Amino acid sequence: MMAWLQQWTTGLMATMALTVITAQDSGLPGVERENLGPADIVKKESHPVLFRRKRGWIWNSLYVEEEKPVVTPLKIGRLKSDKSNPGGVFKIEGEGANDIFIVDNKGDLFVTKSLDREKKNAYHLTAMMSDAYGNRIENPGEFVVQVTDINDNTPVFTQSYNGSIEERSRIGKIVVEVKATDADDPTTANAELRYSLTHGDISAFEIDSITGVISCKINTLDRETREEYVVVVKAQDMRGLASGSTATTSVTIKITDINDNIASFTRTKYDLNVPENHKVDETIGILELVDKDEIQNKEPIFTIQNLNSNIFNIEPNHNKDGNLVLKEALDFEKTNSYSFTVRMKENVQTPADNTNAAITSAQVNINVLDVDEPPIFSEDMYSFNVKEEMHVNNIGFIKARDPDRANKTIQFSIMQPDCPIGINRLTGQLYTLRNLDREDKPTHMFQVKAQEEPSGLESVVKVNINVQDVNDNEPELRADDIYICENDESNTIIGTLTATDKDDQPVAFTFSLASENSNFSIRNYGNGTAALIVKQGPFSLDDPKNYKVDIRVSDGGHPSKSSVSTVSVGICQCDPNRNRTYCKPEARRMGVSVHALTAILLCILTILVIVILFAMRKRYQKDSLANMKNSGEIHEQLVTYDEEGGGEMDTNGYDVSILTSACHDGSLLRHQDHRPHPSLYAMVQKPPHHTQPTACKGDMAAMIEVKKDEADHDRDGFPYDTLHIYGYEGPESLAGSLSSLGSSSTGSNLDYDFLNDWGPRFRTLAELYGVDGPDYYHQY
Repeated sequence: MMAWLQQWTTGLMATMALTVITAQDSGLPGVERENLGPADIVKKESHPVLFRRKRGWIWNSLYVEEEKPVVTPLKIGRLKSDKSNPGGVFKIEGEGANDIFIVDNKGDLFVTKSLDREKKNAYHLTAMMSDAYGNRIENPGEFVVQVTDINDNTPVFTQSYNGSIEERSRIGKIVVEVKATDADDPTTANAELRYSLTHGDISAFEIDSITGVISCKINTLDRETREEYVVVVKAQDMRGLASGSTATTSVTIKITDINDNIASFTRTKYDLNVPENHKVDETIGILELVDKDEIQNKEPIFTIQNLNSNIFNIEPNHNKDGNLVLKEALDFEKTNSYSFTVRMKENVQTPADNTNAAITSAQVNINVLDVDEPPIFSEDMYSFNVKEEMHVNNIGFIKARDPDRANKTIQFSIMQPDCPIGINRLTGQLYTLRNLDREDKPTHMFQVKAQEEPSGLESVVKVNINVQDVNDNEPELRADDIYICENDESNTIIGTLTATDKDDQPVAFTFSLASENSNFSIRNYGNGTAALIVKQGPFSLDDPKNYKVDIRVSDGGHPSKSSVSTVSVGICQCDPNRNRTYCKPEARRMGVSVHALTAILLCILTILVIVILFAMRKRYQKDSLANMKNSGEIHEQLVTYDEEGGGEMDTNGYDVSILTSACHDGSLLRHQDHRPHPSLYAMVQKPPHHTQPTACKGDMAAMIEVKKDEADHDRDGFPYDTLHIYGYEGPESLAGSLSSLGSSSTGSNLDYDFLNDWGPRFRTLAELYGVDGPDYYHQY
């Protein structure tokens, strides 16, 4: 309690200020006036009169200590003006007025609550004084109440700290800086911090008590011995006095690695077995190393000693060990073992920690293992030249050998089945299977396989056959845009002749007339071209003759080849510069290609087959109809809708074949059992006829009457009406016609009264044709 009171008294006394005001009335000696402080402290001073001062409020700053318990309002000062008025009334306005701070009628200022400086360190207020009637005595005046600080907050570390430092670092090298904060007034000792190391490995590190910087105080840090240190830092306010508040934090310090250890072989000797067919540029063994340093500081350098060739090489892998790589192919038959020394060095910071313990050299022994190898060709690729259109029995040889000591038999074959080149399986001799054509394919490429017997090991090599050209193609004439003008005179050049040749040999074409020509001649230029010249002119468009020139072209090769071509020369009208204005049309022959002609013949053949098939079908149908019925039995049927009986379902006509029963000798039809069966209609008995059995010569009228009568009285018969239609032979025919196609409702002179005599079954038909009969009525 005494310490708290002492601190408050010290702070209060240090902030008091005394104000001395002297005034002098005119012509009067100096007088004493009171200078009032914030707590009514008055000090009298005597000075000469200097100036007149405007009268007003008299105060200094007011102070309140934070966190001070307040049971009853605590007086902190008095409001006083040089306008003294015993009846004056004081009022305050501003921050905390009439709540935290109150004033009585005497002007005494009180605080009613405990304050916290860390929340608010000053309050700005305004003082006012009036008389009992509310009249202002003094103008408003502003004053400040300061909240004084006490040590009520402890230091705080706002974050965790980690540091790092290389091993073997010098003394004094900074590791990390720590900082703590204190919410107390930074202008006082309450927030003034001091740092110190309290626990952990404080023998290797130290801290600056004011700045909080941790540094190294030894130069023997070794990561391989210890990788991490932890120290505890304490922060204390009140400048580190024992009465100050404290806070602690732990700091982790990692020791980073440097290359201070030499890598070392794990063995002094490495024995490796490598087959002779091991692939080049691949690893055959690993020379392992051990290094106490981290991988990024493992930097070995390898050298091979006591080896005259460059057949091996050492390359570091991802672990920084040495990969022993084969750089050249091994051959057991030549060398079956290798022995050499590998030395390793490393650029480290001296002195290295393990200088005496590291193994920096090793002996390597390689034993080459024999394997059965495939054949080896004498060349990587073979190339031969063959003249075209010639059968060659000996193009060249493909040679291969067995690299093993067994020296096995080798057989050759060509891998492409359509290759025009053959090969002798035992000797490898190449020959042509057919004549080659350079114009068709100038180069033939294929693969030859060499296979050991009986192991089956094989190798493949590429072979190129270049076909050399011979003069086996005839030259072809090129004579384009050749014409004669009507006014061309003798020795006029009418066109230039050129030629082409599929052969590759350089030739000089010569041109000549293949047959005598009285109108044209040829002049060779000697450079493979020639001119076609008019012998005599002029010409006329009215000339019906077509001019053609047979020209022979020779290539001059060995052997020489030539061809004859016909050139048509048209007649044209030309301007003075021999430019065509009009040409006589040339009679053209219509030609049809082979493909078009073949298509036309196929179409004609298809049409003929269709016609033949159609004719055969028609003939077959006629024969079938003739076999079924005679010509006299071909008839028409009328389908009637009989109102006297039946119905709409009765659409089948009466079978008139029954009427032909009179032609069968008047006998009953018999079935397969040769017994007579009853018929729907009775049959007319006719006497047998021995002449012309196929014709019916009976009285047709009588037969119809009998049939009609039997049908009319047959109660079991179906109500079908059937007319046998006889073909109408024209208006002069005695037979007449019953067809309605030639009749009409008016103007007809045909008499259908006979239908009334045919019975009730024909009554409907008679009515349709307008037959009136007094005795016939519909009866149902």
